[in-house]
Amino acid sequence: MATFKETFEINGEKLLKKVKELINEGNIRKITIHDKDGKELMSFPLTIGVVGAVLAPVLAAVGALAALIGECTITVEREG
Repeated sequence: MATFKETFEINGEKLLKKVKELINEGNIRKITIHDKDGKELMSFPLTIGVVGAVLAPVLAAVGALAALIGECTITVEREG
């Protein structure tokens, strides 16, 4: 199965909301968050069957990261 990447530039305030939206889409394999200089800040895989309890620590970390950064880029690997 082919995968493809999609990139979003987003403000830190909206980061957590966007990550939650992407997770709910369900066809995401991996999410990577980069700062405005391109440095990788966080990366996490998403496998089929991942549920809220497993994602809670990841979302907490994303929320903390969002409070610390301004502009960032989200790169998403999707199954095509």
